[in-house]
Amino acid sequence: MIQKLRIQFIAAAAASLLIVSFLSMFMINAANYRGIRRDADSVLQILHRFSGRLPEVAQEFDWESAGPRYRSPELPFEIRFFSVLLDARGEKISSETDQIFSIDEQNIMSYAASALQQQKDFGFVDDYRYMRKAEGDNTRLIFLDCGRMLTGYRQMILNSLWVTLAVISCVILLLAFLSGQIARPVAQSYEKQKRFITDAGHELKTPITIIQMDAELLSMEIDNNEWLQDIQAQANRLSSLTSDLIYLARMEENQQLPMIAFPLSDVAEETAASFEMAAKAHGQTILQEIQPSIECVGNEKAIRQLVSVLMDNAIRYAPAGSHIRVKLGTSARQIRLVIQNPAPNLTPENLENLFERFYRADTSRNSQNGGHGIGLSVAKAIAGSHGGKIGASLKGNELTMTVLLPASKH
Repeated sequence: MIQKLRIQFIAAAAASLLIVSFLSMFMINAANYRGIRRDADSVLQILHRFSGRLPEVAQEFDWESAGPRYRSPELPFEIRFFSVLLDARGEKISSETDQIFSIDEQNIMSYAASALQQQKDFGFVDDYRYMRKAEGDNTRLIFLDCGRMLTGYRQMILNSLWVTLAVISCVILLLAFLSGQIARPVAQSYEKQKRFITDAGHELKTPITIIQMDAELLSMEIDNNEWLQDIQAQANRLSSLTSDLIYLARMEENQQLPMIAFPLSDVAEETAASFEMAAKAHGQTILQEIQPSIECVGNEKAIRQLVSVLMDNAIRYAPAGSHIRVKLGTSARQIRLVIQNPAPNLTPENLENLFERFYRADTSRNSQNGGHGIGLSVAKAIAGSHGGKIGASLKGNELTMTVLLPASKH
């Protein structure tokens, strides 16, 4: 249990760190990308003032209005760009390629066509940031080479990704180490608690057995004594509670149960049938829908106890005159055991704690009904020891207990 909590804590911490790290990385890189576009657009606006060309006098170039990435007196000599003026039909009127080496007159129109196809005033074609402006009936397109900045931007994304993954890996390793140190006293205390329950249970069984035997002998001499009958009932109940606590402690210690293949259909049918008399005494009817020839690999005794706990729970809390349905079948490589019964005193809020120790959903009943609130905890432990799970759902007043077990492989 402590180990599972450690794993859940490490997973939650790692997931939180992963989300925060990637969110931070996204925000930083998004801001960087917006800055690249903003600064490029500022330079494009400057170039547009000179009709897509550099001014004849360098001092006329207003580099102060460029963005932080371009704000330099050497800007006219550092930027690489080209421009083209198109008529209303999209035919080239003039172009400027003196400030670019990789673009010539032959492929300038392919870039222009790509920019026009996007139907935007600003955008990217490959690593070129373009601006489209109308000049009378004509259209001017100016393309600014942003290759170096975009390459740096992409490299920054890659580097930040590797750094983030490395940091998360280091944090997970630290959490794995530190959580073990922190959880060690709790784990030791938990182990001592389980050992105490087991040892105390064994110590209690001897005096309880003596009380039961003495009460049995007294019953032979004293007939129909209500005090003696009450002693016997409470001793039997205490013996059952002690056995359940010992069994639950052993299950939580992950003691391996002997597992063999056995006919689960027969076990479920026999166990449900054994509750027929108890159901009749409560005015209830047991309806079985058990698929034949279902095999399960597990501990037959433990599975019988699981079915018995669920049947006892259904009979104990279902009202008189109700039907208790026992269903067994297979689906999606799983064995599905379902027990349904009316539960008028149960609310959806009770379902969360239904499998907790000593929890009682039906507060209108007291301990005199024979239950002690630990049976469903035992059933959950049995299901878990077989690699399965158990759950409860409520639809209207109908309570459904569902046990899922791995289907046996043939």
